[in-house]
Amino acid sequence: MNTTSNQNPQKPAPAAGTTGSLLKDVTVLVVEDNVSNFVLIARMLGFLGIHCEWKTSGYEVVEFADTLPRLDLILMDIRLPYEDGYSAFNKIRQSERFKNVPVVAVTAEASLEQMNKARKAGFDGFLGKPLDPDRFPDQIQRILAGEPVWEMD
Repeated sequence: MNTTSNQNPQKPAPAAGTTGSLLKDVTVLVVEDNVSNFVLIARMLGFLGIHCEWKTSGYEVVEFADTLPRLDLILMDIRLPYEDGYSAFNKIRQSERFKNVPVVAVTAEASLEQMNKARKAGFDGFLGKPLDPDRFPDQIQRILAGEPVWEMD
C-alpha cells in the first residue's frame, strides 16, 4: 500500500535506498512480546536511524499508538498474549488515524499458509522470523517507500 502525504500529513515516507539520516523522523511501532526479538529489531531500526516504540501485546495497541506524535509503520507479531496480531490489526484498520499506516506481519510461523492468511486479512506485508540482519534494512526501506514486501526468509 502506497502512502502519500495526504495519508500521513507529517512527512511522506522516504524513497527506497535513502540513507539513515533521512529516516531519522520515521517512527515504527514494534508489537512484539519477546524481549530478545524486540531488542534485535530495535537495533536494526536504530542502525537505519529510525526511532521505534514497543508494545508487548495487541491489547490496547490503538490507544498506545494514539499517544505517538507520528507513526509511519507497524511491525506486528502474530502470536501475542491477550490479543493476537490479527485482532490488533483489525482495530488499527478501524481507526481513522491509522487506517493507512502500513502494518507488516512479523512471525516465526513463516509458511506460505501463514503468509496467505496475513494477505487475506489485509496486512501490507509479511516478514518471517528469524529476521535476517543483512536483508532487514533493505526490507524496511522498501516498505517505507510503499513497496509491498512479502518474504518468508
